[in-house]
Amino acid sequence: MTIAHAEDIRRDARVIGVIGFAHMTSHFFQLVIPPLFPAIRDSFDVSYVALGALMTVYYAVSGLCQTIAGFAVDRFGARPVLAGGLALIGVSVALIGLAPNYAAMVPAMVLAGVGNSVFHPADFAILNASVSKPRIGRAYSFHGIAGSLGWVAAPAVVVGLSEFSNWQTALILVGLGAIAVAAFVWIEAGRFADHRLERQTGAAATQGPKMHALAVLTSVPVLMCFAYFTLLSFSFIGTQTFAVTGLIQIFEAPIAIATGALTSYFVGSAAGVFVGGYLADRTERHDVVAGTGLFLASLIFMPLALGWPSVGALPIVMALAGFCGGATGPSRDMLVRRATPAGSAGKVYGFVYSGLDVGSAIAPPMYGAFIDAGRPSLVFWTISFWLAVTIVSVFQVRRSTVPRSVP
Repeated sequence: MTIAHAEDIRRDARVIGVIGFAHMTSHFFQLVIPPLFPAIRDSFDVSYVALGALMTVYYAVSGLCQTIAGFAVDRFGARPVLAGGLALIGVSVALIGLAPNYAAMVPAMVLAGVGNSVFHPADFAILNASVSKPRIGRAYSFHGIAGSLGWVAAPAVVVGLSEFSNWQTALILVGLGAIAVAAFVWIEAGRFADHRLERQTGAAATQGPKMHALAVLTSVPVLMCFAYFTLLSFSFIGTQTFAVTGLIQIFEAPIAIATGALTSYFVGSAAGVFVGGYLADRTERHDVVAGTGLFLASLIFMPLALGWPSVGALPIVMALAGFCGGATGPSRDMLVRRATPAGSAGKVYGFVYSGLDVGSAIAPPMYGAFIDAGRPSLVFWTISFWLAVTIVSVFQVRRSTVPRSVP
């Protein structure tokens, strides 16, 4: 190994580690509120539909702001946008902990949604510009794993803190933690490459006629990527937000086992993303990898709707579903990379990943209504259905024409 090669590896590892930590923090804060639903419900006497509506506000605002955040990343750079989003999430979650009633939580959730909007455009702009091409698939893999670990950690941390004190104090403490992470990312991200410089390289000039930014976002492959993330979020948000409640009602599972099953899902997802990273670096048929994983995950959720597995098997089944879904992550990000012109990572990733927020904003009240109506099996049937539908968009991305460069 040459000295230059070793330096490349160390630089890539540093970039991947810092951006992965930021992504883990963002995912952590996506899941600090749902585990506290029972406690919040008792404190403010609201329904699960109302609690689901809080997540609708969060993801709706995030989805509306994510494309704007992408343009900000391309205009001002990824570093200030990423650090600012982390700080804003910390402040907003602390404000939720200070909220005296349900109504006061809503504007704080709006601020949290704005903060959440920055991560995908900023993260991928930095990764694409700073990580060596032979390791980009594994960079996406670690990025996804870090996010899954954030989901794994959130329930244990916030529930543990709330039991030690109360749910309000738990949110204030984790909010302060996010502000500390923002300071760390601000310092470290100053060392990384600026993706905006890609426009000035010869590589960008060789990609052909330039396209206006609006033309990039309305091109067929980018729109298909947006559709993919929107459809995927219909299934994922149901798992993330109401799977625990559904398992308790269908199987009469103790809350520890139901929560453990969701944790197993996230651990399985992280393992799947790890394997998927190596697959993404070794194949050009990323659509086949993504489609196969979605199909298998869809099948695995069906027995849960029917109440077939034993209670003890729930963590295993959920881990398998998470593994199959997680393995698709790096390949789907490679598909988005193919559709992204040089220097436009912020706006493209911001736009297509806003599909996750669009679906996540729409779906929670629907799943909450299934629970309130005493039909928990519909939670898992719906998850399975949307996973299957998402497969169609995967192959449409592959078939679409790849956009060219943008000024």
